[in-house]
Parts: sequence; structure tokens; C-alpha cells
Amino acid sequence: MINKTDFPKLSLISVNGVELEVFEAGRQNLGKPIVLCHGWPEHAFSWRYQVPALVDAGYHVIVPNQRGYGNSSRPTEVTDYDIEHLSGDLIALLDHYGYEDATFVGHDWGSMVVWGLTLLHPNRVNKVINLSLPYQERGERPWIKFMEEIFGGDYYFVHFNRQPGVADAVLEENTFQFLRNLYRKNEPFREPQPGMAMINLARAETPLGEPIMSDSELAVFVSSFESSGFTGSINWYRNLDRNWHLLANVNPIIQQPALMIYGDRDVIPKSEKLTEFVPNVEVVSLDCGHWIQQEKPEETNQAILKWLEQWEM
Repeated sequence: MINKTDFPKLSLISVNGVELEVFEAGRQNLGKPIVLCHGWPEHAFSWRYQVPALVDAGYHVIVPNQRGYGNSSRPTEVTDYDIEHLSGDLIALLDHYGYEDATFVGHDWGSMVVWGLTLLHPNRVNKVINLSLPYQERGERPWIKFMEEIFGGDYYFVHFNRQPGVADAVLEENTFQFLRNLYRKNEPFREPQPGMAMINLARAETPLGEPIMSDSELAVFVSSFESSGFTGSINWYRNLDRNWHLLANVNPIIQQPALMIYGDRDVIPKSEKLTEFVPNVEVVSLDCGHWIQQEKPEETNQAILKWLEQWEM
């Protein structure tokens, strides 16, 4: 268990027209930057187990709460959360610290941002480590349109886009219950329920499976979202089709060395085409669900450090 008091102290840093809440550790390791990018609905604190291990391994660890999260800025315009803005924040963060490039690590939506960042700014990324979400191929149809055709209007990606504000309000009314019910492992199999999954989860009075964190750890996430609300973070989803257009003329192949870490019990499927788009990728699978670095912290650290070691030689 890691308490908030053990986590690095925060700094508020002005970059790219916003203010980011950044947790930094290992300044004594200047020159070896690694940037950890959280997913949804997460927080920089989701990397609490990785920070000390990476510092001990000689890295300057930079962990932002990205725009829309925590005490970072929450612009009101939906388009301020597209991949150009999100990747622009990370590039500006590198500039702030005086780095030409860095290793970027992402989980869930953070992985989507790291993949997009690497496509848009390949010279600023030296290595890629992503958890849970593999590279998403840019198909012939925009992503939300494609998902709507396959999964229907209640699929939460689609719902967030087609019914703006509805889910935001439900999650904000039930913040503790939603996050408590979401951060679970070893959940029994259930047939899909009618309705929108995230709204159902927020309204469910009884959680399934086992918690992945202590009450004090969960309180960090609950407190953050009670303060920020959910709209800024959900606006990331509302830019998927915009991102599809923004990436139209970008070389889709990622040449950087990459590590992809899957959870074998994750609901996100593994990619069958990963090596077509990320030819220099190594794949590791762990026996866990979606919250990989929090469910299996030691195994995650071991996989990351073992992979990074080979590039130090």
C-alpha cells in the first residue's frame, strides 16, 4: 500500500496555454527522462508503484495529471482535448525540463495519447511503453462512427459523444460509488446488461469482485474527481473522430522500440496487427485485468525495467 504522503510533491507548471499538475521524482537522474501518462478515469497517482522503482533504476520520472484531471487546467472547449492539444502538452513539458526526447509510458487512454504523440512528434519520443491499449489502426471510417455501427448507441464511447453531458452528470452524482465499483479485479462473468455500462456502474449499489486498492488509495481518486468533475476527462472521448481526421496525413508506422503490456483478463482485446504498425515491439502479457500497473505492480515494474535494461547496454 502506498499513501498519498509517499507520492512525489506536486508542482503546477504552465505549458501549452494550460497549467499542469506534475509529480516529479528522481531529479538527481537528470538526463534520463521517463514520462508516465495515466488513463481514464485515473490520476497520476495510478503510477505510485512505478515511480520509486524507476527512480531507483536511474530515471528522472515525470508524472503529469493531464488536462481535464486533478488540479490541471480544464478548458471549456471540447476541441481543446484533441490529440494535438494533449500531445502538445507533453512536448511542452519536455521543453520545460530541457529535454529533446524521452521515454513515454501510457496506460489506457494514456496509451492512446502516447501512440498519437509518437506519430505526430516522432523526434521527441525515443521509446514507447504502453499498457492495456494497443495501437489503434486508423480505418476507413471515423472511430466513433465505426463503433456506433458495431456496438450501438449505448456503447459508452458512442454515448459520451451522442449524448453530451448525460453521463458526466450521473458520474458526478455518484463519484465514490462509480470509482469504487470500477476499480475491481476478479469480477465474476456477467452477461452484458442493457443500457450504458458506465452509468450502470455508477448506479450499482454493490460492487463485484475484489478492490484493487485500499480505501485510502481510492480516496485520492475520489477526492480528485469530486473536485474536477468528469467532463474534462470525458472530452478526450469526444475528440476521437476529430483525432481520426487530424491523423489522416501522418505516417502510421511507429519505428521506435516499443513494449506492449497486456492484461490477459482485460476486456480490451489484444491486437492481431500490432507488428504491422509497430514493427519493433515486444509483447508481455500479465495475469490480470485492465488496471495492470495497480493490479500487478511488481510484475509490471519487472517487465518495464527488464525491457529498458536492454537499451542501456
